Amino acid sequence: MFITVESQADKTNFPNRFPTVNLLSFSMKTLGIGMAGARYGAHMHLANYAALPSGLVEVRGVCSRSQASADAFAAAAKIPFATDDFNALLARPDIDVIDICVPPALHHEFAIRAAEAGKHIIMEKPLTGYFGERGDTEPIGLHVPRARMRAGALRNAEAVRAAVRRHGVRFCYAENWVYAPPIAKMRKLIAASKGSVLELRAEENHSGSNSVFSRDWKNTGGGALLRMGVHSVGACLHLKQWEGQLRRGSSIRPVSVVADVANLIHSEAAERARKAGANQWISANPIDVENWANLVIRFDDGTRAAIIVSDTGLGGLNTRVTAFMTDGVIKANMTANDAVETYTPDAKVFENEYFTEKLETKAGWQRPSCDEDWFRGFAQEIEDFVGAIREAREPRSGIDLAVECVAVIYAAYLSAEEGRRVELT
Repeated sequence: MFITVESQADKTNFPNRFPTVNLLSFSMKTLGIGMAGARYGAHMHLANYAALPSGLVEVRGVCSRSQASADAFAAAAKIPFATDDFNALLARPDIDVIDICVPPALHHEFAIRAAEAGKHIIMEKPLTGYFGERGDTEPIGLHVPRARMRAGALRNAEAVRAAVRRHGVRFCYAENWVYAPPIAKMRKLIAASKGSVLELRAEENHSGSNSVFSRDWKNTGGGALLRMGVHSVGACLHLKQWEGQLRRGSSIRPVSVVADVANLIHSEAAERARKAGANQWISANPIDVENWANLVIRFDDGTRAAIIVSDTGLGGLNTRVTAFMTDGVIKANMTANDAVETYTPDAKVFENEYFTEKLETKAGWQRPSCDEDWFRGFAQEIEDFVGAIREAREPRSGIDLAVECVAVIYAAYLSAEEGRRVELT
Protein backbone atom coordinates (compact mmCIF):
# COMPACT_ATOMS: atom_id res chain seq x y z
CA MET A 1 0.00 0.00 0.00
CA PHE A 2 1.31 3.44 -0.95
CA ILE A 3 0.24 6.74 0.58
CA THR A 4 0.42 9.77 -1.68
CA VAL A 5 0.60 12.91 0.42
CA GLU A 6 0.47 15.47 -2.39
CA SER A 7 -1.45 15.56 -5.65
CA GLN A 8 0.05 15.65 -9.14
CA ALA A 9 -1.22 19.24 -9.52
CA ASP A 10 0.67 20.29 -6.41
CA LYS A 11 3.80 18.56 -7.72
CA THR A 12 3.54 20.48 -10.97
CA ASN A 13 3.20 23.83 -9.25
CA PHE A 14 5.84 23.24 -6.58
CA PRO A 15 8.04 20.34 -7.71
CA ASN A 16 10.65 20.66 -4.97
CA ARG A 17 8.66 21.88 -2.01
CA PHE A 18 5.80 19.37 -1.88
CA PRO A 19 6.91 16.08 -3.47
CA THR A 20 4.79 12.98 -3.75
CA VAL A 21 5.69 10.78 -0.79
CA ASN A 22 5.84 7.00 -1.09
CA LEU A 23 5.95 6.34 2.63
CA LEU A 24 6.95 2.70 2.20
CA SER A 25 10.02 3.49 0.12
CA PHE A 26 12.09 4.78 3.01
CA SER A 27 14.84 2.68 4.55
CA MET A 28 14.76 4.65 7.81
CA LYS A 29 13.83 3.00 11.07
CA THR A 30 10.33 3.16 12.45
CA LEU A 31 9.66 6.59 13.95
CA GLY A 32 9.11 6.49 17.69
CA ILE A 33 6.29 8.78 18.84
CA GLY A 34 5.91 10.21 22.35
CA MET A 35 2.48 11.61 23.17
CA ALA A 36 2.32 14.66 25.46
CA GLY A 37 -1.28 14.73 26.62
CA ALA A 38 -3.94 12.06 26.98
CA ARG A 39 -7.22 13.77 26.24
CA TYR A 40 -9.30 14.51 23.11
CA GLY A 41 -6.53 15.65 20.75
CA ALA A 42 -4.23 12.79 21.74
CA HIS A 43 -6.94 10.22 21.04
CA MET A 44 -7.57 11.78 17.61
CA HIS A 45 -3.88 11.69 16.68
CA LEU A 46 -3.52 8.15 17.99
CA ALA A 47 -6.36 6.92 15.77
CA ASN A 48 -4.68 8.40 12.70
CA TYR A 49 -1.27 6.92 13.56
CA ALA A 50 -3.01 3.54 13.79
CA ALA A 51 -4.37 3.98 10.26
CA LEU A 52 -0.88 4.30 8.74
CA PRO A 53 0.81 1.27 7.15
CA SER A 54 2.55 -0.97 9.63
CA GLY A 55 6.17 -0.14 10.44
CA LEU A 56 6.12 3.59 9.76
CA VAL A 57 5.52 4.79 13.30
CA GLU A 58 5.18 3.35 16.77
CA VAL A 59 3.75 5.22 19.74
CA ARG A 60 6.26 4.32 22.45
CA GLY A 61 5.35 6.61 25.31
CA VAL A 62 2.74 8.92 26.77
CA CYS A 63 2.98 11.72 29.33
CA SER A 64 -0.04 13.14 31.11
CA ARG A 65 -0.76 15.51 33.97
CA SER A 66 -1.36 12.56 36.30
CA GLN A 67 0.17 9.10 36.34
CA ALA A 68 -3.32 7.60 36.51
CA SER A 69 -4.44 9.23 33.24
CA ALA A 70 -1.15 8.32 31.53
CA ASP A 71 -1.52 4.70 32.66
CA ALA A 72 -5.12 4.54 31.45
CA PHE A 73 -4.22 5.95 28.01
CA ALA A 74 -1.23 3.61 27.71
CA ALA A 75 -3.23 0.54 28.72
CA ALA A 76 -6.01 1.27 26.22
CA ALA A 77 -3.54 1.86 23.35
CA LYS A 78 -0.95 -0.76 24.39
CA ILE A 79 1.77 1.88 24.78
CA PRO A 80 4.77 0.50 26.70
CA PHE A 81 5.76 3.63 28.66
CA ALA A 82 3.57 6.01 30.68
CA THR A 83 4.65 8.89 32.90
CA ASP A 84 3.60 12.17 34.46
CA ASP A 85 7.14 13.57 33.97
CA PHE A 86 7.71 15.26 30.59
CA ASN A 87 11.48 15.11 31.10
CA ALA A 88 11.26 11.33 31.34
CA LEU A 89 9.51 11.21 27.98
CA LEU A 90 12.10 13.51 26.41
CA ALA A 91 14.98 11.43 27.79
CA ARG A 92 13.95 8.25 25.97
CA PRO A 93 16.33 7.57 23.04
CA ASP A 94 13.69 5.44 21.26
CA ILE A 95 11.40 8.47 20.84
CA ASP A 96 12.06 10.63 17.78
CA VAL A 97 8.93 12.79 17.74
CA ILE A 98 6.95 14.52 20.48
CA ASP A 99 3.27 14.95 19.66
CA ILE A 100 2.04 17.86 21.78
CA CYS A 101 -1.66 17.65 22.66
CA VAL A 102 -1.57 19.45 26.01
CA PRO A 103 -3.56 22.61 26.90
CA PRO A 104 -2.40 25.67 24.91
CA ALA A 105 -0.79 27.32 27.96
CA LEU A 106 1.87 24.59 27.89
CA HIS A 107 2.47 24.57 24.13
CA HIS A 108 5.42 26.90 23.74
CA GLU A 109 7.28 25.58 26.79
CA PHE A 110 6.84 21.95 25.74
CA ALA A 111 7.85 22.73 22.15
CA ILE A 112 11.03 24.50 23.20
CA ARG A 113 11.97 21.68 25.56
CA ALA A 114 11.31 19.10 22.86
CA ALA A 115 13.46 20.99 20.36
CA GLU A 116 16.27 21.31 22.89
CA ALA A 117 16.10 17.55 23.38
CA GLY A 118 16.51 17.07 19.62
CA LYS A 119 12.98 15.76 19.10
CA HIS A 120 10.86 16.57 16.08
CA ILE A 121 7.53 18.17 16.99
CA ILE A 122 3.92 17.66 16.02
CA MET A 123 1.71 20.22 17.75
CA GLU A 124 -2.01 20.75 17.98
CA LYS A 125 -3.24 24.26 17.28
CA PRO A 126 -2.79 27.00 18.37
CA LEU A 127 0.97 27.40 18.56
CA THR A 128 0.78 29.62 21.64
CA GLY A 129 -0.79 32.77 23.08
CA TYR A 130 -0.70 34.96 26.18
CA PHE A 131 -1.50 33.14 29.41
CA GLY A 132 -0.65 35.67 32.08
CA GLU A 133 2.44 36.90 33.87
CA ARG A 134 3.33 37.58 37.48
CA GLY A 135 1.38 40.54 38.77
CA ASP A 136 -1.54 40.20 36.34
CA THR A 137 -4.97 40.73 37.87
CA GLU A 138 -7.24 37.75 37.31
CA PRO A 139 -9.23 36.88 35.38
CA ILE A 140 -6.67 38.16 32.90
CA GLY A 141 -9.10 38.34 29.99
CA LEU A 142 -10.96 41.12 31.78
CA HIS A 143 -7.95 43.07 33.02
CA VAL A 144 -4.82 42.75 30.86
CA PRO A 145 -4.54 45.16 27.89
CA ARG A 146 -4.48 43.44 24.52
CA ALA A 147 -1.33 45.29 23.48
CA ARG A 148 0.52 43.60 26.33
CA MET A 149 -1.03 40.26 25.43
CA ARG A 150 -0.04 40.68 21.81
CA ALA A 151 3.58 41.38 22.70
CA GLY A 152 3.72 38.37 25.01
CA ALA A 153 2.11 36.01 22.51
CA LEU A 154 4.51 37.07 19.77
CA ARG A 155 7.50 36.55 22.10
CA ASN A 156 6.29 33.03 22.83
CA ALA A 157 5.74 32.25 19.14
CA GLU A 158 9.11 33.57 18.04
CA ALA A 159 10.84 31.68 20.87
CA VAL A 160 9.43 28.42 19.51
CA ARG A 161 10.48 29.26 15.95
CA ALA A 162 13.99 30.16 17.13
CA ALA A 163 14.33 26.90 19.09
CA VAL A 164 13.13 24.82 16.14
CA ARG A 165 15.63 26.45 13.79
CA ARG A 166 18.48 26.45 16.28
CA HIS A 167 18.20 22.72 16.94
CA GLY A 168 17.37 21.67 13.38
CA VAL A 169 14.16 19.77 14.14
CA ARG A 170 10.95 19.55 12.10
CA PHE A 171 7.91 21.40 13.38
CA CYS A 172 4.60 20.06 12.13
CA TYR A 173 1.65 22.32 12.86
CA ALA A 174 -1.58 20.34 13.06
CA GLU A 175 -3.83 22.69 11.11
CA ASN A 176 -6.13 20.10 9.60
CA TRP A 177 -8.04 22.53 7.36
CA VAL A 178 -4.91 22.90 5.21
CA TYR A 179 -5.08 19.15 4.53
CA ALA A 180 -8.85 18.67 4.22
CA PRO A 181 -9.83 17.23 0.81
CA PRO A 182 -12.26 20.12 0.10
CA ILE A 183 -9.39 22.62 0.58
CA ALA A 184 -7.08 20.42 -1.50
CA LYS A 185 -9.67 20.47 -4.28
CA MET A 186 -10.00 24.24 -3.90
CA ARG A 187 -6.25 24.56 -4.55
CA LYS A 188 -6.57 22.44 -7.70
CA LEU A 189 -9.48 24.52 -8.97
CA ILE A 190 -7.64 27.78 -8.32
CA ALA A 191 -4.64 26.38 -10.19
CA ALA A 192 -6.87 25.31 -13.09
CA SER A 193 -8.30 28.82 -13.48
CA LYS A 194 -6.49 31.93 -14.64
CA GLY A 195 -8.24 34.23 -12.18
CA SER A 196 -7.39 35.79 -8.84
CA VAL A 197 -8.97 35.23 -5.45
CA LEU A 198 -10.49 38.59 -4.51
CA GLU A 199 -12.09 37.46 -1.25
CA LEU A 200 -11.99 34.45 1.03
CA ARG A 201 -14.84 33.86 3.49
CA ALA A 202 -14.22 31.32 6.24
CA GLU A 203 -16.59 30.20 8.97
CA GLU A 204 -16.69 27.85 11.93
CA ASN A 205 -19.44 27.52 14.50
CA HIS A 206 -20.73 24.98 16.99
CA SER A 207 -22.36 24.92 20.41
CA GLY A 208 -19.30 24.83 22.69
CA SER A 209 -15.83 23.40 23.18
CA ASN A 210 -14.97 19.86 24.30
CA SER A 211 -12.21 21.27 26.53
CA VAL A 212 -12.69 21.96 30.23
CA PHE A 213 -9.98 24.62 29.86
CA SER A 214 -11.81 26.67 27.23
CA ARG A 215 -13.57 29.05 29.68
CA ASP A 216 -10.42 30.77 30.96
CA TRP A 217 -7.96 32.99 29.10
CA LYS A 218 -5.10 31.84 31.34
CA ASN A 219 -5.51 28.27 30.06
CA THR A 220 -6.33 28.79 26.39
CA GLY A 221 -4.83 32.18 25.47
CA GLY A 222 -8.17 33.50 24.25
CA GLY A 223 -11.66 32.40 23.32
CA ALA A 224 -13.37 31.46 20.07
CA LEU A 225 -11.16 33.80 18.04
CA LEU A 226 -8.02 31.85 18.97
CA ARG A 227 -9.40 28.39 19.69
CA MET A 228 -11.68 28.21 16.62
CA GLY A 229 -10.55 31.15 14.49
CA VAL A 230 -7.07 29.70 14.20
CA HIS A 231 -8.52 27.17 11.71
CA SER A 232 -10.16 29.80 9.50
CA VAL A 233 -7.23 32.19 9.75
CA GLY A 234 -4.75 29.40 9.03
CA ALA A 235 -6.67 28.24 5.97
CA CYS A 236 -6.97 31.77 4.55
CA LEU A 237 -3.32 32.60 5.15
CA HIS A 238 -2.29 29.30 3.58
CA LEU A 239 -4.47 29.76 0.50
CA LYS A 240 -3.24 33.29 -0.18
CA GLN A 241 0.39 32.26 0.35
CA TRP A 242 -0.16 29.35 -2.01
CA GLU A 243 -1.91 31.53 -4.61
CA GLY A 244 0.94 34.02 -4.47
CA GLN A 245 3.54 31.33 -5.08
CA LEU A 246 1.45 30.03 -7.97
CA ARG A 247 0.68 33.36 -9.66
CA ARG A 248 3.60 35.65 -8.89
CA GLY A 249 6.34 33.47 -7.41
CA SER A 250 6.10 34.92 -3.90
CA SER A 251 3.64 34.53 -1.06
CA ILE A 252 0.77 36.98 -0.64
CA ARG A 253 1.11 38.28 2.92
CA PRO A 254 -1.39 39.74 5.41
CA VAL A 255 -0.80 43.43 6.14
CA SER A 256 -3.60 44.52 8.50
CA VAL A 257 -6.56 43.30 10.54
CA VAL A 258 -9.82 44.80 11.78
CA ALA A 259 -12.00 42.80 14.20
CA ASP A 260 -14.82 42.65 16.71
CA VAL A 261 -15.44 40.11 19.50
CA ALA A 262 -18.27 39.43 21.96
CA ASN A 263 -19.47 37.15 24.75
CA LEU A 264 -22.92 36.47 23.34
CA ILE A 265 -23.96 33.87 25.89
CA HIS A 266 -23.75 36.50 28.65
CA SER A 267 -25.68 39.12 26.68
CA GLU A 268 -29.09 40.56 27.50
CA ALA A 269 -30.56 38.44 24.69
CA ALA A 270 -29.13 35.23 26.16
CA GLU A 271 -30.45 36.15 29.60
CA ARG A 272 -33.97 36.53 28.17
CA ALA A 273 -33.66 33.07 26.64
CA ARG A 274 -32.38 31.66 29.92
CA LYS A 275 -35.38 32.96 31.81
CA ALA A 276 -37.65 31.43 29.18
CA GLY A 277 -35.88 28.07 29.44
CA ALA A 278 -34.79 28.30 25.81
CA ASN A 279 -30.99 28.12 26.00
CA GLN A 280 -30.20 24.61 27.24
CA TRP A 281 -28.48 23.44 24.06
CA ILE A 282 -25.49 25.80 24.08
CA SER A 283 -22.71 24.53 26.36
CA ALA A 284 -20.36 27.50 25.99
CA ASN A 285 -20.08 29.36 29.30
CA PRO A 286 -16.95 31.55 29.21
CA ILE A 287 -15.48 33.34 32.21
CA ASP A 288 -13.19 35.91 30.58
CA VAL A 289 -13.04 34.92 26.90
CA GLU A 290 -15.17 35.70 23.86
CA ASN A 291 -17.45 33.15 22.20
CA TRP A 292 -18.01 35.11 18.97
CA ALA A 293 -15.57 36.91 16.69
CA ASN A 294 -15.51 38.53 13.27
CA LEU A 295 -12.35 39.74 11.53
CA VAL A 296 -11.22 41.00 8.16
CA ILE A 297 -7.66 40.46 6.95
CA ARG A 298 -6.20 42.76 4.26
CA PHE A 299 -3.48 41.23 2.07
CA ASP A 300 -0.64 42.92 0.22
CA ASP A 301 -2.34 42.36 -3.15
CA GLY A 302 -5.37 44.39 -2.02
CA THR A 303 -7.62 41.38 -1.40
CA ARG A 304 -9.51 40.44 1.76
CA ALA A 305 -10.41 37.46 3.93
CA ALA A 306 -13.55 37.69 6.09
CA ILE A 307 -13.78 35.27 9.01
CA ILE A 308 -16.57 34.60 11.49
CA VAL A 309 -16.44 32.09 14.36
CA SER A 310 -18.89 31.30 17.13
CA ASP A 311 -19.35 28.98 20.10
CA THR A 312 -23.10 29.61 20.00
CA GLY A 313 -24.16 27.81 16.82
CA LEU A 314 -26.51 24.83 16.95
CA GLY A 315 -26.80 22.07 14.37
CA GLY A 316 -23.40 20.42 14.81
CA LEU A 317 -19.99 21.56 13.65
CA ASN A 318 -20.08 23.87 10.63
CA THR A 319 -16.80 24.55 8.82
CA ARG A 320 -16.49 26.08 5.35
CA VAL A 321 -14.35 28.31 3.15
CA THR A 322 -15.53 30.17 0.03
CA ALA A 323 -13.22 31.67 -2.58
CA PHE A 324 -14.70 34.50 -4.64
CA MET A 325 -12.55 34.77 -7.76
CA THR A 326 -12.47 37.00 -10.80
CA ASP A 327 -13.61 34.06 -12.93
CA GLY A 328 -15.53 31.81 -10.55
CA VAL A 329 -16.64 30.88 -7.03
CA ILE A 330 -15.41 27.84 -5.09
CA LYS A 331 -17.12 26.60 -1.92
CA ALA A 332 -15.31 24.12 0.32
CA ASN A 333 -17.51 22.50 2.94
CA MET A 334 -15.67 20.24 5.40
CA THR A 335 -18.66 19.24 7.52
CA ALA A 336 -22.40 18.59 7.07
CA ASN A 337 -21.75 16.90 3.74
CA ASP A 338 -24.66 15.00 2.20
CA ALA A 339 -22.93 11.77 1.13
CA VAL A 340 -25.10 10.08 3.77
CA GLU A 341 -28.47 11.43 4.95
CA THR A 342 -30.79 10.06 7.63
CA TYR A 343 -34.24 10.77 8.97
CA THR A 344 -35.87 9.57 12.17
CA PRO A 345 -38.51 11.06 14.46
CA ASP A 346 -36.79 9.43 17.44
CA ALA A 347 -33.18 10.30 18.30
CA LYS A 348 -32.78 6.94 20.06
CA VAL A 349 -32.99 5.04 16.76
CA PHE A 350 -29.35 5.88 15.92
CA GLU A 351 -28.12 6.65 19.44
CA ASN A 352 -25.24 4.13 19.30
CA GLU A 353 -23.78 5.37 16.01
CA TYR A 354 -21.54 8.44 15.68
CA PHE A 355 -22.84 11.16 13.34
CA THR A 356 -20.63 14.23 13.57
CA GLU A 357 -18.96 16.44 16.16
CA LYS A 358 -21.08 18.71 18.38
CA LEU A 359 -24.44 17.51 17.05
CA GLU A 360 -27.19 18.10 19.64
CA THR A 361 -29.75 15.55 18.36
CA LYS A 362 -29.98 12.74 15.81
CA ALA A 363 -33.69 13.29 15.24
CA GLY A 364 -35.04 14.77 12.02
CA TRP A 365 -33.02 14.98 8.83
CA GLN A 366 -29.28 14.65 9.50
CA ARG A 367 -26.03 14.22 7.56
CA PRO A 368 -23.73 11.80 9.41
CA SER A 369 -20.14 11.96 8.26
CA CYS A 370 -18.97 8.80 6.51
CA ASP A 371 -15.33 9.43 7.52
CA GLU A 372 -14.89 12.61 9.55
CA ASP A 373 -11.14 12.26 10.10
CA TRP A 374 -10.54 11.96 6.36
CA PHE A 375 -12.97 14.68 5.27
CA ARG A 376 -11.58 17.20 7.75
CA GLY A 377 -7.90 16.47 6.98
CA PHE A 378 -6.79 14.76 10.20
CA ALA A 379 -5.62 11.61 8.42
CA GLN A 380 -3.80 13.56 5.70
CA GLU A 381 -1.95 15.84 8.10
CA ILE A 382 -0.51 12.86 9.98
CA GLU A 383 0.56 11.27 6.68
CA ASP A 384 2.32 14.48 5.65
CA PHE A 385 3.98 14.96 9.04
CA VAL A 386 5.39 11.43 9.05
CA GLY A 387 6.61 11.88 5.48
CA ALA A 388 8.17 15.28 6.25
CA ILE A 389 10.11 13.96 9.23
CA ARG A 390 11.27 10.83 7.44
CA GLU A 391 12.28 12.78 4.30
CA ALA A 392 13.81 15.76 6.14
CA ARG A 393 11.53 18.21 4.32
CA GLU A 394 9.11 20.88 5.45
CA PRO A 395 5.49 19.86 5.98
CA ARG A 396 2.75 21.74 4.18
CA SER A 397 1.71 23.21 7.55
CA GLY A 398 4.79 24.21 9.54
CA ILE A 399 6.25 26.70 11.99
CA ASP A 400 5.90 29.80 9.79
CA LEU A 401 2.14 29.34 9.34
CA ALA A 402 1.79 28.68 13.08
CA VAL A 403 3.61 31.92 13.99
CA GLU A 404 1.68 34.00 11.45
CA CYS A 405 -1.64 32.74 12.80
CA VAL A 406 -0.70 33.98 16.27
CA ALA A 407 0.37 37.35 14.84
CA VAL A 408 -2.91 37.85 12.95
CA ILE A 409 -5.17 36.70 15.79
CA TYR A 410 -3.55 38.84 18.47
CA ALA A 411 -3.62 41.83 16.14
CA ALA A 412 -7.36 41.10 15.86
CA TYR A 413 -7.70 41.11 19.65
CA LEU A 414 -6.00 44.51 19.76
CA SER A 415 -8.24 45.80 16.97
CA ALA A 416 -11.38 44.70 18.80
CA GLU A 417 -10.28 46.34 22.05
CA GLU A 418 -9.17 49.64 20.54
CA GLY A 419 -11.75 49.86 17.71
CA ARG A 420 -9.24 50.42 14.91
CA ARG A 421 -7.39 48.73 12.09
CA VAL A 422 -4.13 47.17 13.28
CA GLU A 423 -1.17 46.95 10.95
CA LEU A 424 0.97 43.80 10.91
CA THR A 425 4.67 44.57 11.11
